[in-house]
Amino acid sequence: MSLDRYFDNAATTPVDPRVLEEMLPYFGEAFGNANSIHGFGRRVEAAVQLARERVARLVGAGDPSEIVFTSGATEANNWVLHQTDGWVCSPFEHSSIYEANAVLGPRTFANEGYRISGPSTPYEMAVVMLVNNETGAILEPPAGANRLFRDITQAVGKIRVDEVAYDLASFSAHKFYGPKGIGALHSRDLFPSPYLFGGEQEMGLRAGTLNVPAIVGMGMAAAIALDEMEADYEMAKDLRALALEELLKISDVKLNQGDQTSPYIVSLSFLGVEGETLVVEADRAGYAISSGAACSSRSTEPSHVLTALGLEPEWLRGTVRISFGKYNSKVSTANLVKELRTAVEKLRTMQ
Repeated sequence: MSLDRYFDNAATTPVDPRVLEEMLPYFGEAFGNANSIHGFGRRVEAAVQLARERVARLVGAGDPSEIVFTSGATEANNWVLHQTDGWVCSPFEHSSIYEANAVLGPRTFANEGYRISGPSTPYEMAVVMLVNNETGAILEPPAGANRLFRDITQAVGKIRVDEVAYDLASFSAHKFYGPKGIGALHSRDLFPSPYLFGGEQEMGLRAGTLNVPAIVGMGMAAAIALDEMEADYEMAKDLRALALEELLKISDVKLNQGDQTSPYIVSLSFLGVEGETLVVEADRAGYAISSGAACSSRSTEPSHVLTALGLEPEWLRGTVRISFGKYNSKVSTANLVKELRTAVEKLRTMQ
């Protein structure tokens, strides 16, 4: 399949060829352990520190030591929640927070649409993602918490996060054209107590031999994102506008967005159509979209995000997500829209 037909970039993005090129030596001659003090180790440690600096610049960290590498945002999210007391989370969080909250809490903010209201009494930490992974809505946290933790996975490399208020933030490289299996926790305050034990890696905060090729790849992806973010953002805005201009002409369609939204994600609900069937129809035509978040798209349970928004069951069933990336084009977007219009019309006549 051609990359310009891939419209599921909120699930994952393809590795940028420049990222892959940067990673390759660390699968071969640069194989050393970053904790070793000999030359092989020192070469690798230098590469890890360069990557840390690049990631720090992307998120506006005051110092590279504010960045601790993890296996991804899911690990970072669990680390923070398991090692912190007195937190309350929004009902719109990624499943790695939403499900951890169900096990450890549950402690969830009340909401009216996307408006979140905090408890009447002071509490330790608010947990509110920046950009929702299903709808693209940009969320505003309530006041009253001593600290703020944000999952910024759908924002990093796409919008500026250096001026976004938070004390802790999690994110993953594979959402901005880096490799899978690597992410980071950024702390502008104090890191939570260690969650993994058995070594002094990552300043004693996360034990385990470093995944050097992935860390190097994340650093390169961060450097590229910082250089190209503005142009990519403008293209995403254009593609979103093009898609919505035609898709909103379809009868009985609902746009699931907030007052503020990322141009990279569009969530639409079509009445009288099954979202998963639309995904299959798009796939038959050679296009990749999704019926919701990748972490839950195989689940038969309705989306907790759309349920929290009060979307009725008949609309929930007809929801699809289109998420744009830098390899999409105006031509491929226009062709996807045509395929979706045709599929909706066909499926409705079969009811």
